[in-house]
Amino acid sequence: MLVDFNAMEETVIPHFLGGEGSIRAKMRVDELGKILHGVLEPGSTIGLHTHDTSSEIIYILAGEGKVLYDGEYETLSAGSCHYCPKGHTHSLINDSGALLEFFAVVPVQ
Repeated sequence: MLVDFNAMEETVIPHFLGGEGSIRAKMRVDELGKILHGVLEPGSTIGLHTHDTSSEIIYILAGEGKVLYDGEYETLSAGSCHYCPKGHTHSLINDSGALLEFFAVVPVQ
């Protein structure tokens, strides 16, 4: 199945999962999970949350930022991949002065 992000409408979600600022996202969501192309503005975050029913893979396409993963910070940049297994907690943070662009997959498990 082709997932064509270029043909999708972008959604702006303020304070996603209790985070700061907003995320711009193009998403495919169904009962099996979520595939997302997202952009975090400088100073924006995805709030701290636990993956109770899924894992998540985040691949950084452009920019720099960090993840708070189980209480530890990990630095991210283009080409980095962050994995949050089911049962773990994380938050994505754009603490840079540029856009943080990423691709994420969240399969329901």
